[in-house]
Amino acid sequence: MSEPKIALVTGASRGLGRSMAHHLAAAGIGIIGTYKSRKDEADQMVAEAEQAGVPAAVLQLDVGDSDGFAQFSAALIDTLRSFGRNSIDYLINNAGIGVYAPFADTTEEQFDDIVRVHLKAPFFLTQTLLPLIADGGRILNVSSGLARFTAPGYAVYATAKGAVEVLTRYQAQELGARGIRVNALVPGAIATDFGGGLVRDNEQVNQMLASTIALGRVGEPDDIGAAVPAILSDALHWATGTRIELSGGQSL
Repeated sequence: MSEPKIALVTGASRGLGRSMAHHLAAAGIGIIGTYKSRKDEADQMVAEAEQAGVPAAVLQLDVGDSDGFAQFSAALIDTLRSFGRNSIDYLINNAGIGVYAPFADTTEEQFDDIVRVHLKAPFFLTQTLLPLIADGGRILNVSSGLARFTAPGYAVYATAKGAVEVLTRYQAQELGARGIRVNALVPGAIATDFGGGLVRDNEQVNQMLASTIALGRVGEPDDIGAAVPAILSDALHWATGTRIELSGGQSL
């Protein structure tokens, strides 16, 4: 029996990352998740993955602090050794934060926070981990439908996500020689606690967004998480540098 593939999922303790980890484990893929502060939720993710019969672990990581990436890489190497491995097969750059601020009111601090987490992290964390990504592996960068359509208050967030999609194409081009495929996963409006749970908890916002979606509702975390094993599978081996939108047909 072949050993399971291993996926590193940043921000795996909640929201989309938690759903991704759940569905990847159900598909027989081992999970190494990261969390910033919610270790109890991260530990629950590990327990769920182990119940699925795959190796699982969590490591603390603040993706907004690139000074910690080298230390994180060392901890990842130790964790992989405990799995009997020296590389990961999949890297999912998912961890994120939400900032709602009209363009005219956005502060430089808010701008810098978003860029550190949503652009600098997938750039330099991926760069740091390149020696640990297996040849023929996959990288999935999480973008946002807001990079295609607009909603007032998300100028800096959407700008960073648009840059992630450009970065994805460059990574795909430059890592292609190693057989590494790099794609951007692009969710539309999803009902999670992201951004204070606005889409999930505000019925008026939820219904307004649902009216812009062809399938008639906002997404749920499992609408995204369930697709990730398929996107990373060999069935999509010819997809790289690609923008894969999962929005239910939002703002068509």
